[in-house]
Amino acid sequence: MLTEQRKQHILAVLKRDGRVVAKTLGQELGLSEDTIRRDLRELARAGLLQRVHGGALPASPAVATLNVREHLCATEKIALGRAAARLIRPGQLVFVDGGTTTQQLVRHLPAGLRATIVTHSPIIAAELAEQPEIEVVLIGGRLYKHSMVSVGAAAVEAIGRIRADLYLMGITGLHAEAGLSTGDLEEAYIKRALMAQAAETVALASSDKLGRASAYCIAPVTALTSLLVSTQADEAAVAPLRALGLQVDRAD
Repeated sequence: MLTEQRKQHILAVLKRDGRVVAKTLGQELGLSEDTIRRDLRELARAGLLQRVHGGALPASPAVATLNVREHLCATEKIALGRAAARLIRPGQLVFVDGGTTTQQLVRHLPAGLRATIVTHSPIIAAELAEQPEIEVVLIGGRLYKHSMVSVGAAAVEAIGRIRADLYLMGITGLHAEAGLSTGDLEEAYIKRALMAQAAETVALASSDKLGRASAYCIAPVTALTSLLVSTQADEAAVAPLRALGLQVDRAD
C-alpha cells in the first residue's frame, strides 16, 4: 500500500471509529507500528488529526482563523448562544469565554438584564457595550490573536481574585477520554483558572467539537457542571459523555 493510500485509509478509519490505534491498524495492514506512527505524525502536522498515546483522535476544526470559525456550524452556534443566555440570572457574576459561540451568547442576552460579566475577550466586552445594565470587567494580559483573548500570568492572577456564580466556557475539543482541550497552552491555563473560580461551569459545544481533541488538556469532562449541545448533535457522540455521568442538555 502506497503512503498516500495508507493516509487516506487512516483518515477513513478515524472517521468511522472516532479513533485510530496504531498497533491494531499496523496488524490489520501488515505494517510496523513505526510506519503507522510516521503517517500519524505527518497527518498531525497537516492538522488532519490529533495524536494521542497509542494512536490518534479527530482534530478540532478550531485551527482555522476566527473569521472562518464564525461561519462553521453558524446555525448551531446561534441556538447555543440563545440557550446559554437564558442561564444567566439577574444579579449574577458570570465568566464568559472568548469565541464565536459565546459571541452569540452575549448577542442574545435580554434587554435590561442586570448582571456582571467578566471576560478575557475584548470582542465579548465590545459586544456588551450597548447593554447599559450589565457591568463589564475585562481581564487584561497578552493578546492571543488566534482567539482574540488575553492570556498570561497577569490574566491568571486577576482571575484568581474573582469568584463567579457561573462560567460559560467555549472549547475547541471535547472527548470522553481526552477531556476538554484547546490548541494553546496559555489558553488552557486561563480556562482552568476560570473553572477553579466559578461555582458552576457549563461548556457550549457545537457538533464539530464533539469527539475531537486538541493538543492541550484543560480538564476531564467530569469537571463540568453540564454540557450544552445543539439539537443537531449526534446522539452517538453524546452517549459516551452521558455514560461518564455528565449532564448533557440540548439547546432548543
